[in-house]
Amino acid sequence: MAPPGLGLQHTSCRILPMPGAAPPESMDRKLEIVTDVPDRAMVIFAHPDDAEIGSGGVVARWVAAGCEVTYVLCTNGDAGTAERSLTPAELARQRAAEQRAAADFMGVRHVVMLGYPDGFLEETREFLGDVVRAIRRHRPHTVLVHDPYRTRGFQHRDHRKAGIVTTDAVYPFARDHLHFPEQIAGDGLAPHKVRELWYWGMDEPNVIVDVTDSIDRQIAALTRHQSQMPGFNVPPGETLGERVKRSAADHAAGYDFEYGAVFRRLIARR
Repeated sequence: MAPPGLGLQHTSCRILPMPGAAPPESMDRKLEIVTDVPDRAMVIFAHPDDAEIGSGGVVARWVAAGCEVTYVLCTNGDAGTAERSLTPAELARQRAAEQRAAADFMGVRHVVMLGYPDGFLEETREFLGDVVRAIRRHRPHTVLVHDPYRTRGFQHRDHRKAGIVTTDAVYPFARDHLHFPEQIAGDGLAPHKVRELWYWGMDEPNVIVDVTDSIDRQIAALTRHQSQMPGFNVPPGETLGERVKRSAADHAAGYDFEYGAVFRRLIARR
């Protein structure tokens, strides 16, 4: 659960369950079906490929409906390989190109690469300021990010750090003009209030989105991350697409659509 005093309130989406999906018992109750599409959305994620894994089906659906999407990639992904012949610099270049290709394919309008080293995200003023700046510049209605509060199963520390810093950036730092005032006085930015924060990879989802018409685009975007294909959690005898669809079909069980993506959504107080 998010800590008290967050300034966001619960209402009554992890697509690939590789880093951890909602457990079956959390799916026994009906989730709220979200059909609204924001005018602008932002996906903040730790490593190249995390955006497509965590929110790809929803992003593809929203882009097709006219939403302007911004990606904010926190690290350069320079440690994410088992291939010993690659140097960190070579891997970072390859993964940046893969992420841009995936974003272009998805129709993402803006890609911000912060360039922090893989595995070493910290809750610093610099990192927080970078995220606040991106939010103030691109002014999303909805922000999607890793759930930092998940306790079931392992989670990469960069995912936790990205989730915590993003949560703090959304409330109160991007909203309040006395936080990072240099961005307002020097960069010409204005405070911005994000309306909704969506966590993927959560223990307890509270919303579901029909991604039946967009899941194939998510899968195709994932294949742009060729350096990561060996590490995707695909059982022997199953393709990546089959794995993604099996998970999404499990989420959609009991609903009147074939594939679903689940998230924990917080809505800002007005």
